[in-house]
Amino acid sequence: MQKIKFTLFNLRDLLVAFGPVTLMVVIVCGVGYWLVDPAPSRIIDMSTGQANGAYERFAKRYAQELAKNQIELRQQASLGSEENLARISDPDSDIEIGFVRSGSTDETKAQERGLISLGSLFYEPIWVFYRSPKEVTTISQFKGKTVNVGPDGTGVARLFEQILDVNGMTAEDVSIQKLADTPGTVALLDGKVDVLIFSSASDSPLVQMLLQTPGIRLFDFVQAEAYTRRFPFLSHVVLPRGIVDIGRDIPARDYHLIAPTATLVAHESLHPAMIGLLLQAARRIHSGADWFSKQGEFPSDKYTEIPVAREAEKFYKNGPPMLQRYLTFWVANFFERMWVVLVALGALFLPLSKIIPPLYVWRIRSRIYRWYGQLRLVEQSIENVDPAELQAVAARQLRHLDEIEEKVNRITIPLSYAEELYGLRSHINFVRARVEAMMKAGAVQAAT
Repeated sequence: MQKIKFTLFNLRDLLVAFGPVTLMVVIVCGVGYWLVDPAPSRIIDMSTGQANGAYERFAKRYAQELAKNQIELRQQASLGSEENLARISDPDSDIEIGFVRSGSTDETKAQERGLISLGSLFYEPIWVFYRSPKEVTTISQFKGKTVNVGPDGTGVARLFEQILDVNGMTAEDVSIQKLADTPGTVALLDGKVDVLIFSSASDSPLVQMLLQTPGIRLFDFVQAEAYTRRFPFLSHVVLPRGIVDIGRDIPARDYHLIAPTATLVAHESLHPAMIGLLLQAARRIHSGADWFSKQGEFPSDKYTEIPVAREAEKFYKNGPPMLQRYLTFWVANFFERMWVVLVALGALFLPLSKIIPPLYVWRIRSRIYRWYGQLRLVEQSIENVDPAELQAVAARQLRHLDEIEEKVNRITIPLSYAEELYGLRSHINFVRARVEAMMKAGAVQAAT
């Protein structure tokens, strides 16, 4: 049992010796851990799009994916691409990410506004539906028509002006309406507008409905390749014959379209760890084939004029971070950020390795060595004492030695330091013998 007690005492002394240093290490590492690389937030604010639009539908799917990692995606409806871009750029806005159509800005302005691209997600063709007994083959044939281009925040009006310009026209050559997509579709069906222009993914209910509506025609951009040369942010895509309904052969032929790409844009302040997580969600949502893209074509670091974030480039090159392939996001993120702690520990390890062992040894031996001061006081108290008082002084010191010996006998130390303990006890006996010898000598001298 005594041996066990010695062992426990050893552990306690070790903990006491390590305690202050351990506390210092924890404080230093904790400060470095949180200040150098703060933890990502569990909330992301996203600017989406119009009700029932592609942006809104995809935002809901992102919210579902992020919720799997206990992250809330707060969605804020908008008119579209341009409004999303303005919100992300606004330093007073809480919006961190949003869907932005290619061509909405340029590289220089994007850098000035602190914008980064996480990659393009899907083709977003320009759909031009019109009412006419005959097929229209050029944009110039819409001269004098009523054209709905959607609200200003969608960005379609800006793109349509560019299309008019390359066709030698201006906005004054047509009657512009700015109804939202759904009211605009109703106006087209009611004959209140002649042309409806909007940009949307292929799975838009409005697109699929209009493609099957008698009397409504889809404009065929037969010069699509020329448009893509004039506007690098556009792509030439083909709506295949029969893609809507093979049995009814809708559409009855291939249609050539021009298409910007929808891009996931963020402010540069977005936490780097969130970029990888968002791109993993994007890969699950957008990697499938659709009317215009092949399996695995999106997400992509192409088709975007906004600089691609460095973390996104790593993702496209190497895939998700190694740890996130096997661990949950928060656990993987914790270990990925542990390098801060490891650097701090590495800087402290060498000096601490030289301090702690001597500190531990000193604590054990100090329990023994402090009694040598008491022994020295006993010896000094009987030196140069008046012979008449020697007997009384020596008797008091012998009682003091008995008290010291009793306390020393209660000392428990690790067995590896037992030699020092037994040495102290022998020295107590040595001092006692000396005091007793002086008492005897004093008694003999007094008797003579």
